[in-house]
Amino acid sequence: MPVNLDKPQRWKEDVARSVDQYNQWFLNFAPTTYRTTRIKVTSEVEAMLMRTNNLRSITTKELNDHPGILFALRMSTAPPLARDRLVGLAGISKSLVGTMELEHRLPPKMAKTRLETDLGKIAALIMRLADVDIFTWLETKKEPSPEEVNRGATIVADRLCGAQADPIVRNAQEQRQLAEIKRWLEHRKYQDVSGKTTLTTMKPGTFAFRLIVPGLGLDEDADPVNIPIDAVVMPHKAQAGNLPLLIEAKSAGDFTNVNKRRKEEATKVAMLRRKQGSAVRFILFLCGYFDSGYLGYEAAEGIDWVWEHRIDDLAEFGL
Repeated sequence: MPVNLDKPQRWKEDVARSVDQYNQWFLNFAPTTYRTTRIKVTSEVEAMLMRTNNLRSITTKELNDHPGILFALRMSTAPPLARDRLVGLAGISKSLVGTMELEHRLPPKMAKTRLETDLGKIAALIMRLADVDIFTWLETKKEPSPEEVNRGATIVADRLCGAQADPIVRNAQEQRQLAEIKRWLEHRKYQDVSGKTTLTTMKPGTFAFRLIVPGLGLDEDADPVNIPIDAVVMPHKAQAGNLPLLIEAKSAGDFTNVNKRRKEEATKVAMLRRKQGSAVRFILFLCGYFDSGYLGYEAAEGIDWVWEHRIDDLAEFGL
């Protein structure tokens, strides 16, 4: 039975309460989350500076051994280089840059000679454009003091965190949402079996985070796809052959982005149903800026939801 999707008369009040809840969390916790991340990133940048002789010697070996430092190196130039700008200026492979930054590794199929050449081009360009107002020793030729190195690392860390501010906040909010779900479930005697179960081996009264659920692509001859689900719960009263409840945690700090991405859930549900059948139960766990346009779209797709500020609605899904 529907819980929230068929009750548009209370959507407006729920949206207002959800926005207030998100804003309160953001004001209380986001600055701390950002600062904690900045401290961690500063330490990582300092380690990079130590390995590169404070940016005086960026080698292909360093890039080969620590490909993930490329993002920090891009933020060490004047002006900071966008990913595509680096590709264009250095004349290198776009897939190389993407793999280094997003996966922290080198493309396994890239020819060794091409790889060495492109890494050399990256090193040369970064050293040529290094920000001498931050790394003053590059211009004065003097050995930097520990305070100067820390200052330079902090500035680069600020640039890095600024470029990633939204993901940092989004990840922190997601972790908080999952913690709320865990607290609610454990209070009702559910057992956390994350990493110890699969969809087909889940027992009644258990739940798992980040569980992979098999789906099927939407093309006629589509291949199977593995779909990570934030929280999967097998109700206490589940019978043999029943599917668990699939929960996707979602938060948003503005209305614009959610309406741009509202088709994602519908696509995910369609792929799950193609593989698991029409009995799939998939709901959203919402906190933040989700307006009536977003809710109406999800409702039309048959996707129900629970607001975090009214988390006890989970019980109405049989939990």
